Amino acid sequence: MDFHQLLIDRRSIRRYTDEKIDPEQVKLILEAGLLSPTSKSARAWQFVVVEDPDMLVRLSECKPMGAAPLARCPLAVVVAVDSTATEPWIEDASVAASYMQLQAAALGLGSCWIQVRDRYAADGTPSDEYVREALGIPETCPVVCVLTFGHKDEERKPQDTSKLKWENVHLGKF
Repeated sequence: MDFHQLLIDRRSIRRYTDEKIDPEQVKLILEAGLLSPTSKSARAWQFVVVEDPDMLVRLSECKPMGAAPLARCPLAVVVAVDSTATEPWIEDASVAASYMQLQAAALGLGSCWIQVRDRYAADGTPSDEYVREALGIPETCPVVCVLTFGHKDEERKPQDTSKLKWENVHLGKF
């Protein structure tokens, strides 16, 4: 599959089978994140791989809406960044997370971005703090997102390119 078709076909997957992900595929997903570009080559991201079912359930409670896929995935990767090492830490983490999602799609796996930054648990605790405390992540490494990965237990239609918002593209000036 060429890259453009991969972009059309990649969709957020929220339901996974119980099948574990092959360790070589996990390595490729992580390597994609490690290969992602960063500002001034800071490479300040930190990835926490979570496969323990109890911890995945615990992480699914980091916010009341949108985190449920964590409780049902075989693998999650927490994407955090040492915010003292680079100014555009949010951007660096976002690029790394996107690279990992694209690598998963190329392997035929599903993934979903669970937003953590600027979200809150049911008790009002910042989701970032909740995840950091659960996994022992230092305070200097805010969590941007948690990615779920797994073998798809749902099929989603590819993107409809006829619905692309070309009116949002401006040539020369807005």
